[in-house]
Amino acid sequence: MNKPVNDGLWSGTWVAERLGVELVGDDRLTGLLGLALRRNPKRAHLLVSNVLGKHVPQSPSVVYGHGFALGRRVRDLLGADHCGRAVVLGYAETATGLGHAVADGLGTAPYLHSTRRPVPGVAPAGGFEESHSHATSHLLLPENPALLASDGPLVLVDDEFSTGNTVLNTIRDLHARYPRKRYVVVALVDMRAPSDADRLRQFAEQIDAQVSLVTTASGTVRLPADVLERGRELVAHHEAAQQTRTEPRRAGASTVEGTAECEASVVPGQRGAGRVRRVELRWPRGVPDGGRHGFTPVHRGRLERALPAMAARIAEALPRGARQVLVLGCEELMYAPLRLAREVEQVVEAEVRYSTTTRSPVLAVDDPGYAIRTRLVFPAHDDPADGPGERYAYNVADGGFDAVVAVVDSTADTPELHAPAGLLARLAGHTPHVLLAVVPAYLPVPPHAPERSPMLPEPLRGPAFSSYAPDEVGWLLQDLSDVTLEAPTEEREEAIQSGGAHYAESLPVEYQPSEQYQELFHTALTASAARIAQAVGVVTETILAELPLRRRSPAGTDETSGPRPVLVSLARAGTPVGVLMRRWARFRHGRDLPHYAVSIVRGRGIDTNALRWLAAHHDPHDVVFVDGWTGKGAITRELTQAIREFEEREGITGFDPEIAVLADPGSCVRTYGTREDFLIPSACLNSTVSGLISRTVLRADLVGPHDFHGAKFYRELAGADVSNVFLDAVSQCFPEVADSVDTAAKELLSTDRTPTWEGWAAVERISEEYGIDDVNLVKPGVGETTRVLLRRVPWKILARAGADADLDHVRLLAGQRGVPVEEVGELPYSCVGLIHPRYTRGATGADGRAVTR
Repeated sequence: MNKPVNDGLWSGTWVAERLGVELVGDDRLTGLLGLALRRNPKRAHLLVSNVLGKHVPQSPSVVYGHGFALGRRVRDLLGADHCGRAVVLGYAETATGLGHAVADGLGTAPYLHSTRRPVPGVAPAGGFEESHSHATSHLLLPENPALLASDGPLVLVDDEFSTGNTVLNTIRDLHARYPRKRYVVVALVDMRAPSDADRLRQFAEQIDAQVSLVTTASGTVRLPADVLERGRELVAHHEAAQQTRTEPRRAGASTVEGTAECEASVVPGQRGAGRVRRVELRWPRGVPDGGRHGFTPVHRGRLERALPAMAARIAEALPRGARQVLVLGCEELMYAPLRLAREVEQVVEAEVRYSTTTRSPVLAVDDPGYAIRTRLVFPAHDDPADGPGERYAYNVADGGFDAVVAVVDSTADTPELHAPAGLLARLAGHTPHVLLAVVPAYLPVPPHAPERSPMLPEPLRGPAFSSYAPDEVGWLLQDLSDVTLEAPTEEREEAIQSGGAHYAESLPVEYQPSEQYQELFHTALTASAARIAQAVGVVTETILAELPLRRRSPAGTDETSGPRPVLVSLARAGTPVGVLMRRWARFRHGRDLPHYAVSIVRGRGIDTNALRWLAAHHDPHDVVFVDGWTGKGAITRELTQAIREFEEREGITGFDPEIAVLADPGSCVRTYGTREDFLIPSACLNSTVSGLISRTVLRADLVGPHDFHGAKFYRELAGADVSNVFLDAVSQCFPEVADSVDTAAKELLSTDRTPTWEGWAAVERISEEYGIDDVNLVKPGVGETTRVLLRRVPWKILARAGADADLDHVRLLAGQRGVPVEEVGELPYSCVGLIHPRYTRGATGADGRAVTR
């Protein structure tokens, strides 16, 4: 039975008639508020908001819209200068979501809400009392105490402004610690008596600060003199009547409390006995679940980008044909479920409603003129500081919901939540489908925390991350697939060259090759597969032969198999090569070599967390770094410097910075398959030949000090994926090149392979000759030239005369982009790509914002 809240009556009628309570003021008050009763010695009545999303399920767009609109009004009140320095503070538990929506309306303000949940290791930065509440003590636990120490405006947000005592207590406490000149008090309704308004004005004068008020509606509550006594009698009468009705049913675990409890209980064959299942949100890593410890504009941007994908996962999990869906938050966790509900509302045909559970005990009366029609009772499930007790969900039972999505944080995902009398069981008694979505509870890193993380995550593996088989490679990366990182090529170029952003802070839009270009890839692969197989065999045999010479400990050696290298490819160009080298070792020697992929970023170094993980699981002396090819040797130099700094800082030694590559045309390394500059077909494409993985990302707001660098898995490009086609084509040539590999490897081991750095000298010469004052804009070799044409803004291509066979794809791409190809006589590479030393504005920088000059 679908039981609306008021059936057309004002949902305060029942209380008004019995207690003589009146709302006087704006015409909008009765639309915004209803009335209920509660057992409270200080206040018998409860103002029940219809637009807050706490006690009354409401459209999430309506709930969020009211808060956001208040934030816009505050922004207009403060003006741009003061708004940019404002901090928003919301009150637990009722206004945590409202305050967050107000902060969103301001746009640039960080947000913090008070909490009644102490967090071990986080020292309070303040606290205050809410005199009329059922749970009076509030804590302020910002991760960064400086959040409250600024002298900009402080915006305080509560759902109702009844006496002003809570606001006075807050300002008094904070002003003594962090005095400021301006406060703005925001509420949905201002129901203060004139005497309360005078007290606030006098207090503002005492502290010499301006206190402004922004509300949706205002008025007063007229209460008879004996309202507390009459209210207590009325509550006692109805609770006794409900106790009489429910006593015979207590053993049956009735799930609803209200005047019509018998009618509201589970009826066999109707809506009861719903099933509970989880839905994985994939909440963005490092984004707080709310404002308990602070929520910054950077967090806001990351959450906005991740919301559509999370909402899509919820929508996919909903039952087909669902007409009414409730997204139910959990006490202080109001904002995350509200934003999820609002996104779901945009993508499903069902009517979506939003509300949250609460600590507040309220009498339920099944009457259309009463605000709280039904009540679910269940035990607390988040290990509260004040001990176990009852919690409530109002107007959920018999709400006609085809599905309820319960959203809790990981701290509240406890056995009590899943117990027979817990929240999920209570919900399952009134809806056929219950979905549980768990948001990771954000835990601040204490200031005294050790620099290194005690535990790092296990490697990502296919098919969950990449299209490679799980044993082919483990990615020491974090999955940023839900974050929008792509920027137009010209905009990225401007940001990179202007210094406004590093190339690793955004991603190029993935190039989708034309049919002609794809055909060229397959032709090149057919022509060069044996040549690549030869180089793979030579470089792998070189490593197997030389590893015992560079080892200082015997940990990775046994008498039957010999040394066991740990291949660590530099993502992403090195990853296909690492997979092929692993396949060669298995083909030729029957050995399964461990293989991982890590991130290295020019100018930023290698992922030190990945090195820590490797050192914890393998002997660093066994690690062999792998890449596809060398250009001018920039990454070789980067790795050498990064390893040296890592060893000095961490005290972990044994990593050899030497890189093993298929092709070393620049003469930058000792371990290689060939020094010829030829087309390696994996250079022709981006993610579709590299396991559908993006280039790696390193940006401060996405990658924390204890995180692996990030990357994206482009699942949507699976139809164009040729990653395993490339690997299989080369692997199939192993038998035919086996003998020639043995000969070539022996010859190579007997020659002087000392790097001459011929390529670097050539790059410096070209840079000077063409008036380019940045060697980073000169990209030598077939592989690097291809990258220039796919990802950067090319200026021109230098091609060595006679290198036609390996440059068909380069000429095709250059023609498509209108880039001239200039033939030159003396060139140690087949070709060189020159990046245009001009840029346009617009890409994102380290803080995720647009770069301007």
